[in-house]
Amino acid sequence: MTEHDFCTNCGAEVGIYKKIMSSANLFYNEGLDRAGVRDLTGAVASLRQCLKMNKNHVDARNLLGLVYFEMGEYVAALSEWVISKNLRPNKNIADDYLNMMQSNPSRLDTISQTIKKYNQALSYCYQGSYDLAIIQLKKVVSLNPKHVQGRQLLALLYLNNEQWEDARKELERCRKIDVNNTTTLRYLKEADAVLDIEEDFNAPVKKKSIADTITYHRGNETIIQPLNGKETKLSSTIVNMIVGIAIGIAVACLLILPARISAASEASDIRIKEIGEQLDEKNSTINSLEQEKNSLTARVEKLDNELATYTGEGGTISSMDNLLNAAMAYLSNPEDTATVAGYLDLIDEGFVDTSTETFREVYNMLRSKIGATVGSTYYDEGMHAYQNEQYDEAVENLSKAYAYDNTNVDALYNLANAYRKAGDNVNAIANYQTLVDNFPDTELATRSQSFLNELVVE
Repeated sequence: MTEHDFCTNCGAEVGIYKKIMSSANLFYNEGLDRAGVRDLTGAVASLRQCLKMNKNHVDARNLLGLVYFEMGEYVAALSEWVISKNLRPNKNIADDYLNMMQSNPSRLDTISQTIKKYNQALSYCYQGSYDLAIIQLKKVVSLNPKHVQGRQLLALLYLNNEQWEDARKELERCRKIDVNNTTTLRYLKEADAVLDIEEDFNAPVKKKSIADTITYHRGNETIIQPLNGKETKLSSTIVNMIVGIAIGIAVACLLILPARISAASEASDIRIKEIGEQLDEKNSTINSLEQEKNSLTARVEKLDNELATYTGEGGTISSMDNLLNAAMAYLSNPEDTATVAGYLDLIDEGFVDTSTETFREVYNMLRSKIGATVGSTYYDEGMHAYQNEQYDEAVENLSKAYAYDNTNVDALYNLANAYRKAGDNVNAIANYQTLVDNFPDTELATRSQSFLNELVVE
């Protein structure tokens, strides 16, 4: 490479390539700066962007593994370091990181326990057993204090239980690990919004003044007399009392008693109406709760199905474990290809097609490393079955032989023959046609074309 946008030896255009490499280095430096200030989420985004432009950027993969390790995502960190080691087998600091993990069995056991307990906590959450989930997550963060996702989920459960202070403590610990994690900041905002609300329920109470009067009752009448009022004569008092009692009795009989009966009847009618309205409201609430219950039941069934895709056979967790076991087996003994192939065969190819880019890269790298050796083994087993007219077994082994080593034209040809012998003309035609397309101008292609002509005519 020179300062020109073309190769001075062959004349090839390299301007775009240089820009892509420059952009990849720019994203790597940006990720390095973000990691330096503990913006781990931003560092992951920048480093993954760097690897999209230059997947062979060893320094970016090593740094991304360190960032994942700091966030408590050990499996993702190991995946990046394994890829880095295969890109640069010698003089690679990824060797030190992998040796650090493999040389400490207790750490590997802790990692395994952390993953299992976190997955169990997720299962409890889907089941609605939040108390059990909190117990499991406390064990997770005690085993791995830097497990950001575990602390975030624990804080979310605290928020659900209205334990605002406990949630804030967990989120503050998350922010010390990753200062700019948007999930942490969003949860923290919810907790602060509740804790910052202060209401003053203590209203000032005014003291009532005491009037300078004397109050007393005379029959149904209330008489208020100032303290400095003059005393009346005894005779006038007696007369007034008799007249007041008579008037009170008359008013009670003619006016007060019927009015009180009418008021009591009206109050009873109002109360009956209120009870009826409350009953209607409760019936409406019951219907609403029934609908909500049905909705939640459907949601739980959906979540159970989604959980099965993670925890069931062939799910995300099982596939990740099989890939990690295959990588560890290859690193421990590259010659033991049978063990590596055994783990890779447990991974469904449909899952590989829909998995993450990192998962596919590790999977394809391991298959390419052991492809020739494993393909030869499956080819020998397939041919033995073919010669014994065990065509179903031959199809199974020859298919694997060609899948591991797509340069083995003999495996493809005999696979097509095995399908033809088994009476499966559709697959036989497909494999003959693949051989003709991928290996033209060969003797086996000529034979395959002959079989194709016969099968199409039939």
